[in-house]
Amino acid sequence: MLAVYGSDAYKVVLVLHILCAIVGFGAVFLNALYGQQAKSRKGPEGLAIAEANELVSKVGEYFIIAVFFLGIALVLIGDDVWGFGQVWVWLSITLFIIALGISQGVLAPRVRRLIALQSELVGGGPPPSDAPPGPPPQVLEMEKIGKQLAIIGPTLNIMLIVILTLMVFQPGGP
Repeated sequence: MLAVYGSDAYKVVLVLHILCAIVGFGAVFLNALYGQQAKSRKGPEGLAIAEANELVSKVGEYFIIAVFFLGIALVLIGDDVWGFGQVWVWLSITLFIIALGISQGVLAPRVRRLIALQSELVGGGPPPSDAPPGPPPQVLEMEKIGKQLAIIGPTLNIMLIVILTLMVFQPGGP
């Protein structure tokens, strides 16, 4: 067998698993701070912060996906120490898949829309003289999306903390 629990090959996969978690989740865990900074800096500066954050988050996603597959590999090569029937393993996998679905299906489209609206505002110049009073429609939609992101982001962070807690305490484990 190429790798077994405790072998050097197992430890290399474990190091890669942890490293990918640090890089991937680190890239997205503080996204709300970037959002606050983008909101506080109107115009091109705010847009630049949002676009940079989106790029870093996309890169982080690759590492997050790697975390999942490296974790699966650790269970597979963990001999009889780890198993998919252990509560912490299957629950972590389930929560990860749910979080990934929320991230890709709910969070990411809203972030893309938010950036598109910011781009429209930056590229549109000042409002026309005959524009109705009040904020432009993009601003109203951005505020609505911002409120949604204020719920989605922390929810994903809490899910990550729960998964990490499961991995550390390993309920139903050896």
